[in-house]
Amino acid sequence: MVRNKKHRPRRDPLPQNFNTLEEFWNFWDTHRSADYEDLMDDVAVEIDISGSKVYYPVAKELIAHLRTHARKQGVSTETLINLWLRERVGLTTP
Repeated sequence: MVRNKKHRPRRDPLPQNFNTLEEFWNFWDTHRSADYEDLMDDVAVEIDISGSKVYYPVAKELIAHLRTHARKQGVSTETLINLWLRERVGLTTP
């Protein structure tokens, strides 16, 4: 038996549009972007690695709660944590 095409696993069709962020999150929470790589375009990006960030461990039992709060507010978990820390220490501008 001769195969002319690469074997691709079955996948759900990629929606053309998502009506809500919740639909978007639900789709990508249950699908792998690698399964849709053939539908993606290459892009050129520049990365500034001179930015300074410090990383601190966060207790595992807090992560799910942080992600839930961040999604509800429409921001990344990192942004939410930084906003909360700024509020806590009394900083108002980034």
